[in-house]
Amino acid sequence: EKGSYDVVIRCTECNVILSSTHVKTEMIAHEWNKTKHCKYCNCDYFSQDLQFTLSPSGTSYIISEIGSCVDSDIVIPANYKGNPVTSINYNAFYNCSGLTSIKIGNNVTSIGSSAFSGCSGLTSITIPDSVNSIGDYAFGYCSGLTNVTIGNGVTSIGNGAFRGCIKLTSITIPDSVTSIGDYAFSYCSGLTSITIPDSVTSIGNSAFSDCSELTSITIGRGVTSIGKWAFCGCSSLRSIIIPNNITSISYCAFLNCSWLT
Repeated sequence: EKGSYDVVIRCTECNVILSSTHVKTEMIAHEWNKTKHCKYCNCDYFSQDLQFTLSPSGTSYIISEIGSCVDSDIVIPANYKGNPVTSINYNAFYNCSGLTSIKIGNNVTSIGSSAFSGCSGLTSITIPDSVNSIGDYAFGYCSGLTNVTIGNGVTSIGNGAFRGCIKLTSITIPDSVTSIGDYAFSYCSGLTSITIPDSVTSIGNSAFSDCSELTSITIGRGVTSIGKWAFCGCSSLRSIIIPNNITSISYCAFLNCSWLT
């Protein structure tokens, strides 16, 4: 680390000081080569000036906020100062409308609430397999988002996680997901079809409400309950197959689905 140090050489037999030298050390900034690696430490390129916070355990780092980073293409590293980066904090990139793309490091396990909410310039996102939870409104109101890839490690999609992503036309929910939160995809007016895998057991209240272009839904055999207003206002919905194992369909689940008969 940066600082001043005394380097002392002692006799191994009698411990007498044989020599002493005072040295100063300086921190050297990353310098990236053409392959996007640092020429000094060989680490992969990542966006500079992001704000990192050491976790309470002292064994990992959290992306706490964008800091003074001015990148429009954000790269979140897998590691920082020798420890894994495991979490993106709530509101970390909230309303950063200048962001156009994000690469998330493969040690991140959780994306906090509203982490990228309101990032209207964001067009695509790939969530790596290391992530197991997507927080409430994590990508809510990312109005320019057209493409989302959800990794196979995600087990829960939080409330409003993709609410108001009006340009999102399709999304694949992996079979690792067990719950879809309230309002998770509500007002995704560009969605045309959705397949809910067998791993999902519950569909939250208003989860797909007001997806006005949604024409078909396939519900997996693991789903046992459909929440209130889950598909309310899906005015283009023409077909849905409800599996036999569903035990509860809450009121108004299909309200204003005028094409359903």
